[in-house]
Amino acid sequence: MMNTPKIIKGTNDEANYVRKKLIEFNSKNVPNGIYEEINLCLKDDQEEIIAGLNSAVCWNWMEIDILWVDDEHRGQGHGKRLLEEAEQIARAKNCTFIKLNTFSFQAPEFYKKYGYEVMAIIENAPLGNKHYYYKKCLN
Repeated sequence: MMNTPKIIKGTNDEANYVRKKLIEFNSKNVPNGIYEEINLCLKDDQEEIIAGLNSAVCWNWMEIDILWVDDEHRGQGHGKRLLEEAEQIARAKNCTFIKLNTFSFQAPEFYKKYGYEVMAIIENAPLGNKHYYYKKCLN
C-alpha cells in the first residue's frame, strides 16, 4: 500500500526546484525554450534601493513581475527608466512582447502611457479594486 504524499509549504529552494523541473518539462515540448530572470535595481548615492524591477524572459517574451518605486522617489522618472531598460533588454533577447499585471490602486495609467494595452481586467480583485493584465508588442 502506497503512502499518501503530504502537502507542505515549500521553502524558496523548493520553489526554485519546482520551477526548474517545469522549465525542463517545457523545454522537452517547446524548442528553444529559455527562462532567465532579469532583475534591475535603482540605488541612490547611499547605495539604498529606491526602485526595482523583477522580470523573466520566457521563450519569446518578457514577463514583468514587479515594478516598485519608493514613495519618496515617485514622480521623478525612475519607473520610466526601469521600464525602458527592461524593454531594451527584452528586444536584445529577441522578445516579441512584454506582459505584466497591476492593480487599480497601483499604476494602470502609467503602463498605458508607455504603450501597454489591456488584455484583461478582473473585477473585485482585491475586493473593491481591479486587476489589470497588460501586453506590449515589441515589433
